[in-house]
Amino acid sequence: MAACSLALLLGLGAQASAAELCTGYGPQTPRDISSPAGTNARLFSPAPPADKLNLCNIHFHKNAEHKGPGFSVFAGPGEQGGYKCGESASLTPAELQDPAGGTGACKGIKPGDTIEVHWVYSSCDVKPGAGLGACSSAQCGNPQLRVETQVFLLVNDPKALDFKSFGYEGNMVGGVHQPKALPTGTGPAVSFAGSTTGPKYTEAKCSALQVTWNVRPQCARVNIATVHDWCKGNVFQEASAHGVRQLVTAKELLAPIK
Repeated sequence: MAACSLALLLGLGAQASAAELCTGYGPQTPRDISSPAGTNARLFSPAPPADKLNLCNIHFHKNAEHKGPGFSVFAGPGEQGGYKCGESASLTPAELQDPAGGTGACKGIKPGDTIEVHWVYSSCDVKPGAGLGACSSAQCGNPQLRVETQVFLLVNDPKALDFKSFGYEGNMVGGVHQPKALPTGTGPAVSFAGSTTGPKYTEAKCSALQVTWNVRPQCARVNIATVHDWCKGNVFQEASAHGVRQLVTAKELLAPIK
C-alpha cells in the first residue's frame, strides 16, 4: 500500500517529510491532545487565565482541528478535513433534520456536522472584533494570546445547548471583555503551548504566533438553530465555518504536554 494511502487510513492526512518541516518556529497547533509527546524546545510564558484577558474574537472551524477522546473520527485531508465527534454516526433522523432548510445564516454547516469553536483572548487593551487582527493594536503589537476551545456536535434539538449563551454581546467582567459563559461539563481542559491554526498553515509552513491553548476533551451537543441565530449578527462578523489546519504530528513541532 502506498505511504500516502496508509497515512489517510490512519487519520494523519498529508504530513511533511522531515526534510520539509519548518524550522526555527515555536510549537505548533492543532495536535492530538491525548498524546503528551513533543520535543519543541522553544519556550514562552503561558498567557494569564482567560478571565484576566480581553476576549478579542470568537470563530469556528468545520470539523475539529484537534484530535481528542471525544472527536477522533477522521474526516479526511485538506482544509475541509479534520475530526468528527464520536456520536456523529448515531444521530436520529429528527436530530439530523435541518430546521433552516439549507438557508441558515451560518454558511457551510448542517445538523450532524462537528465544529470547533475558538474563544480568543489577548493581553492587549482591545475590543472584540473581526479576525485575529482584533487581538492586537498599534500600541500593543505582541500580545499574549490564549484560546479556549470546545468541539460541538450540531443537532436539531431545542434541548441541546444554546450557542448564544457562549457569545459576547458587550459583556464586561472585572474590567475586561468576556463571553457570557464558557462550556462546562466536557472534561478538564488540556493545556499546552502552541500557535495559531487555519488551513494556510501546514507542517512545512508554520505560524510564528505564540498561543496558550485550553482544549476540552469531549464534544458537547449544541442546537444548530442557535448557531444560526448567532451568525445573523455578531461583532466578530462571523457567518461561515473556517477550514482546518491538518493535525501536526511531528514531535519537533509540538511542545510536551505536562
